[in-house]
Amino acid sequence: MAILSIDAGTTGVTALVVGRDGGVLGHGYTEFEQHYPEPGWVEHVPEQIWAAVLNSVKAAIESSNEKPNAIGITNQRETLVLWDKTTLQSVRPAIVWQDRRTVELGFDGDRIKQISGLPLDPYFTSSKLLWVKRNEPEIWAGVEQGRTMIGTVDSYVIARMSGGRHHITDASNASRTQLYSLESGDWSDELLNLFEVPRHALPRIVSSYGILAETMPEAFLGLELPITGLAGDQQAALFGQCAFEAGDAKCTYGTGAFLLKNTGTEIVVVPDLLTTVAWQHPNGKRQYAIEGSTFVAGAAVQWLRDGLGIIEQAKDVEQVAAESSEGVIFVPALTGLGAPFWKPEARGELTGLTRGSTKHHIARATLEGIAMQIFCVFDLMGEPKRLRVDGGASANNLLLQIQSDLLQTIVERPTHVEATAIGAAYLAGLGSGFWASQEELQNLNPIRTTFKPGTKDTDLIERWVKAAKAI
Repeated sequence: MAILSIDAGTTGVTALVVGRDGGVLGHGYTEFEQHYPEPGWVEHVPEQIWAAVLNSVKAAIESSNEKPNAIGITNQRETLVLWDKTTLQSVRPAIVWQDRRTVELGFDGDRIKQISGLPLDPYFTSSKLLWVKRNEPEIWAGVEQGRTMIGTVDSYVIARMSGGRHHITDASNASRTQLYSLESGDWSDELLNLFEVPRHALPRIVSSYGILAETMPEAFLGLELPITGLAGDQQAALFGQCAFEAGDAKCTYGTGAFLLKNTGTEIVVVPDLLTTVAWQHPNGKRQYAIEGSTFVAGAAVQWLRDGLGIIEQAKDVEQVAAESSEGVIFVPALTGLGAPFWKPEARGELTGLTRGSTKHHIARATLEGIAMQIFCVFDLMGEPKRLRVDGGASANNLLLQIQSDLLQTIVERPTHVEATAIGAAYLAGLGSGFWASQEELQNLNPIRTTFKPGTKDTDLIERWVKAAKAI
């Protein structure tokens, strides 16, 4: 017996088969294409996401000797998908969370944040929907007439897995659309009216674990299994790090970098940070978190590889980076600048170059830029004493040492760094009874590597913050 975990991320889909001891018994990964039709626009083809899910799940199960008995799903958040209710085919490309096309909206951001916990920014799903209505009326007609469904990636994947029988999202994903009320735990009529979204097209909001849906064998590789865990990727990572108590914090270094701190059952509002649902228990009780979302982390390393050709593989950046950036500053605002600056129109900035600057200094400045974004968020959260980390870029020892030095805080990397997928597995295991309690999960993913703070580079901090504010 085992849990099948599916992580439908921004650049690819990971599938894991997880055993009772928390070990990974099977693994599959499939990338899908990124599309940039105009400057600042980012799109995915939903059918390519679905194909990646099938390929990854097939590979994970074939590489495991255990048959899964339940499924957990986690996903890139905020990305908008629209699909035909009957055929399940997408009616337009998905608009990705990184997309900046809705940068200009003259709404009352204070009121929106009061209800949703989120600032007015193109990051969220709400403005993407309004853009479709204003610019693609023929598609929006299908939404209003009930032929076209609205959802984020989790809803789309579940619709495909279930042959269209289920149209759901969990509270953690719903809270990232900017159409959800943190107080009521339901779609907000005020926000639906503001962004002109019909409630009937939206998914039903469910808890983050429990018996949530079932797959249809004809649609999903012959598998008929309950879906018993569901959460947005960063909330799933918080759960996967066993950050169950108020004050616990984690940072995921993926495409972007996301720092979350559990606030328990209290809705905490912090200027320039996000307030979000962490997860919802089957009894309806909700756990909340505050979050600092930075849009470019691992993606900056990919840019060094694909855009500049400085490295051949992402992992090479650690060896290429110099011991010092020698005054080179990189603000990785390649898709705008997120928390705590919230400058959607910002462009990336590389400064401090001299005739002696090399690719080694730029590589070092890139790692420092990733870490500085988290530094700028960290003290707004009340400075947790320890920070657990995960995500693909957390394998970079140099990045984590730079982070520990800047924060002057112990940074802990667990055994399994795919905490988003592990978190989805933990939720599904609780929801199916595979594991009995949160306490049983505590020892499944122990800390493997600890980074202790060294010298804090106050000059770097001063110069980087000045550059970020000036963009």
